[in-house]
Amino acid sequence: MNLTLSKLALAASALVLGSPAYAQQERSTVVQAETASHYPPLFAAEMLIAQEFVDDMIAAGVTVPVPVDPGGGYTHEQHKRNYRAMLLAGQLYDLTGEDRYFQFVREMLLEYAELYPTLSDHPARANQNVGRLFWQVLNDAMWLVHAIQAYELVRSDLYAADRELIDNQLFRRAAQFLSVESESTFNRIHNHATWATAGVGMTGYVLGDDELVHRALYGTRGDGEAGFIRQTELLFSPDGYYTEGPYYQRFALLPFMVFAGAIDRNEPERRIFEHRDGILEKALLTTIQLTYDGYFFPFNDAIRDKSLNTAELYEGVAIGYSVTENPALLDIAQFQGRTVISQAGLQMSQALAAGEAERFPFRSMLFSDGPDGDQGAIAVLRDGVGPDHLALVAKNASQGMGHGHFDKLSWQLYNLGEEVVRDYGAARFLNIEAKQGGRYLPENESWAKQTIAHNALVVNEQSHFYGDRDLADLSAPTQLYFATDEGLQVSVAGIDDAYPQEGVSMTRLLALVDVEGFSQPVTLDLMRAQGEGELQFDLPLHYSGHIMRLGFDPSRNIEGRPVLGAGNGYQHIWEDGRGAPEADQAFMTWLLEGRFYTYRFVPQDNFEVILGESGANDPEFNLRREPLVIQRVTGSSSATFVSLVEPHGLYDGATEQTIDSDSQITSLRHIEQGTFDIVLIETLAGAQIAVAISWDDNPAARHTAIIEGREVTWQGYAARIPLTAAGE
Repeated sequence: MNLTLSKLALAASALVLGSPAYAQQERSTVVQAETASHYPPLFAAEMLIAQEFVDDMIAAGVTVPVPVDPGGGYTHEQHKRNYRAMLLAGQLYDLTGEDRYFQFVREMLLEYAELYPTLSDHPARANQNVGRLFWQVLNDAMWLVHAIQAYELVRSDLYAADRELIDNQLFRRAAQFLSVESESTFNRIHNHATWATAGVGMTGYVLGDDELVHRALYGTRGDGEAGFIRQTELLFSPDGYYTEGPYYQRFALLPFMVFAGAIDRNEPERRIFEHRDGILEKALLTTIQLTYDGYFFPFNDAIRDKSLNTAELYEGVAIGYSVTENPALLDIAQFQGRTVISQAGLQMSQALAAGEAERFPFRSMLFSDGPDGDQGAIAVLRDGVGPDHLALVAKNASQGMGHGHFDKLSWQLYNLGEEVVRDYGAARFLNIEAKQGGRYLPENESWAKQTIAHNALVVNEQSHFYGDRDLADLSAPTQLYFATDEGLQVSVAGIDDAYPQEGVSMTRLLALVDVEGFSQPVTLDLMRAQGEGELQFDLPLHYSGHIMRLGFDPSRNIEGRPVLGAGNGYQHIWEDGRGAPEADQAFMTWLLEGRFYTYRFVPQDNFEVILGESGANDPEFNLRREPLVIQRVTGSSSATFVSLVEPHGLYDGATEQTIDSDSQITSLRHIEQGTFDIVLIETLAGAQIAVAISWDDNPAARHTAIIEGREVTWQGYAARIPLTAAGE
């Protein structure tokens, strides 16, 4: 059998220099042969984690299999382990100077240099653009981003024959494949292209190839309509919100930050971190803000397990701190308890050890969407501080491209570390081969993306834009109002063309309202819809918890549960029962992790309530079984839904104690008065407050209304007006 390319390279170098077969050159490292104990605690701990992983990989021997499997399969996971191990080994070599780390990276890269020229389209290709080492080109780009960083750390110490072989047989070929041969992906404005441009651009810097760098920055045509720079201009809003949502913002952050770091080191005159008013720093801070208790708000195609404790955020926070020295980022690093073993990670760890951290300012914020900030927004309302605070998220943003869901004006609610009003996220078991190779499941289209799977208004059992992404891309909600006043935090948004055939316009107000005597605010939800003809309006609420009490007596489907509908997600809902409650009966209470929640709603004409659960028509058990309640109005051209979520009481099963398990609200009423909506809330203690809402075209104007016999005046879309104190 002929010598392999790697063996030929080894033989050639040995003939020239003898043993060893590489040239050790004078090099600059942080510390030569220092142990982890000499570093700050966070960095030292990370070094030990890296050493354990890399030492295990070294002990197992270099394994570079011929690609066969889809996501989750053996070859897929092995190539992922390889690129992670190469980068960590390169960083450990840079820190310690230990030869075993150098040799590991060298031997693995030589193996890849032998394999890569033999590869064609991956045999497990699916509907995504096909890769070489992996089933989709995205993973090839991720491999390159990591591998080229490892190569940069060892390249100068390689013998010339090895460098030439790895340069030309591996990295130039990989860069050519990702850019020229995969041009349709490379020139997209999309996270896949961000990874590809980052890998190709860093390869250009390492190989000294200006053409590759220019291609990465400005696209294959070189006109700036594609490429990394254009992506920073089109994928982020002026506030740093990434149009695909926080899950993919997290995912794209690593290539954005790592490539920007490479640009800054190689071409500081570009001032990349100042580009577009510091958009990359804004993107990092916004990514962190779009979390609760460390977990990303899981709307659009989100995997719910992703949190700040991910490789992308370890890297992003470290680089972000090294550029800005923002002490609040040290607080995030402390929360993570992890970092990266790079110069940026070391700088951050030193500052953290010096006690320079400041609390990260999680707060109520509005994040505009779209390159110009005119494609809706994400509104985040928070009450309290710390991991158990209450947070409301209103998703009034654009479609979010291919990973977007049909969920205009949807919302979520968090409290005491739990998701109380929930979003399904994606129907996908990432990298679990048994679940269609870890790809998005069919139920992602038939359920997770459909409007009924969200806390959003559905008309005639059809999803927004009739499930047509091209149509959805043409429109976005309008954020009409946002305020964080004492006692009342409010977001108002509307959209007029989610149902163009029915002529439906929708406007939704979501607010956190302080109520006298309550330890936490209640969440007020007012949804107005107006269309043409006789329509059916469904307003679902997906909640977490176990029902404790129903204020009404529904018809119950005990012997068999019918399926609610035939398509657009309705085919996946089991119907448990339905009823038509009177005003004083229109509520339900559930228990979630020791806290009670009462959902109270105002009945209207042709109104009923449907209790259900997801999971019908799911023969492969791909869906989670989760409860929902639907308010329905039929045979009307308009509907106004007024609802309230009230947290109350405590339950401790260990001590067998129950406090205030019943709602502390006695009445929820809705009054329409001209262009005003008045919502009245009364408590058991006798407190009465009104939330007055104006739909005037000039929300800055002062408004006057008669409420409970008294004249009240306010300014803006909404105001909280105390009417009666408790005990009066």
